Amino acid sequence: MSEGEPKNTHFGYKTVEADKKADLVADVFHSVAAKYDIMNDVMSFGIHRFWKRHTIETAAARPGMKVLDLAGGTGDLTAKFSHLVGDRGQVVLADINDSMLKVGRTKLRDKGIVNNVSYVQANAEALPFPDNHFDIITIAFGLRNVTDKDAALRSMQRVLKPGGKLLVLEFSTPKHELMRKVYDMYSFKVLPKMGELITKDADSYEYLAESIRMHPDQETLKQMMVDAGFEQVDYTNMTDGVVALHKGYKF
Repeated sequence: MSEGEPKNTHFGYKTVEADKKADLVADVFHSVAAKYDIMNDVMSFGIHRFWKRHTIETAAARPGMKVLDLAGGTGDLTAKFSHLVGDRGQVVLADINDSMLKVGRTKLRDKGIVNNVSYVQANAEALPFPDNHFDIITIAFGLRNVTDKDAALRSMQRVLKPGGKLLVLEFSTPKHELMRKVYDMYSFKVLPKMGELITKDADSYEYLAESIRMHPDQETLKQMMVDAGFEQVDYTNMTDGVVALHKGYKF
C-alpha cells in the first residue's frame, strides 16, 4: 500500500475505507436502536439472556466497584451491575452510538436506575477515561463492530485497574459442522427476514450476520487479548460456540 493511500477494512463482507466504517456501523444502529431489545429476544429465542447472565456471574462485581459496560447499548448489563455495585459503586454505560445511548438511558431511568449510572458516548479505540480506573470492563456483542480491535483492546487494558478483569461476550465460531450449517442458514436466510418484519430493515441484519463471520474465532481473539497485555486469558463456549465469553486480567 502506497503512502497516503487509505487503509481498508471489512464492513460485513464488503471492503471499505477504514475511516468510514464507524459511520457505516453507526447507521446500522441508528436504524435498529428502537427495536433492538425486541430483535435480541426474537433472533436468539431469548437465549441472549442466559449468555448475559453468565457474563454477570463471571464478572463477580462487588459493592463499591467501578464497572465499564462498553458498547453497552440498551443497558441490560448496566442494570444488573448497578444493583451489584450499590450506592458506593459506579457503572458507566458507554457506546459510540448516541441513538443506542438514548434508548438505554430512557430504559434504565424508567426502571428507576439513576444514582450510580452515567452515560458516555465513546469510541472503544480511544476511551476517554483515566489509566487504571475500572475494576471490571465488559463489552457484549460490540467488539466485532470496532474497526481497530487491537487498539480497542489496548485501550481497555489501559483504563483497567491492576487486578481488574475484562470480559468480551461475542458471537464466535460453532464447534461442530452441523451447528455451523444450521447457524449459517438461520443467519443468512431467516435473520434478515426477521429484521425486515420487525425493524423494516433487512440490510442491517444482513450486515450483522456478515460481521459475525468476519470476527476473529475463539483462539484468535484469545491471542489478540494476550498481545494487548492481558493475562490468564481464557474463554468459555456457549451454545456450541455460537457465542464465546473471553476473560482476561490486568496484573
